[in-house]
Amino acid sequence: MAADDETPPALHATDVPQQSGSGYPEEYAARVAGRARRRLGDAFGLSNIGVNLTTLAPGAQSALLHRHHVADEFVYILKGTPLLRTDAGQQRLRPGMCAGFPAKGIAHHLVNDTGAEVVYLEVSDRLPGDAADYPEDDLAVHQDATGRWRFTRKDGSAW
Repeated sequence: MAADDETPPALHATDVPQQSGSGYPEEYAARVAGRARRRLGDAFGLSNIGVNLTTLAPGAQSALLHRHHVADEFVYILKGTPLLRTDAGQQRLRPGMCAGFPAKGIAHHLVNDTGAEVVYLEVSDRLPGDAADYPEDDLAVHQDATGRWRFTRKDGSAW
């Protein structure tokens, strides 16, 4: 759903279509199976920030353990108790807790290692030229000149 002159100034979040899947190479995509996002910011045509209402099924991960080079990220837990894993340790989160990840900071991701659904709000800026590294995997990603994400191995070779 893209904003236009007919987009109302407010919507119910569940009116925004839910999207699943990832851009990860096939070898890694299964680890985020069970993640679904409602791209709330896109529904209003926001171009400077991304806002997603994200659901993790039991066993799903938010992403691979990663750190962005340019973008800041923020998450706010609405439902469930995911495990926040970072390269500095781990912490159990619960509804009402939030976490922030400055660019070039600690690597991070959420893991739903429980039997119940996790729902959280994720917010990130959309500065151009972002990239991310994945300390546990042979994976890197960068935005090309069009803003599209391009995955490579850490040595720069293609998938």
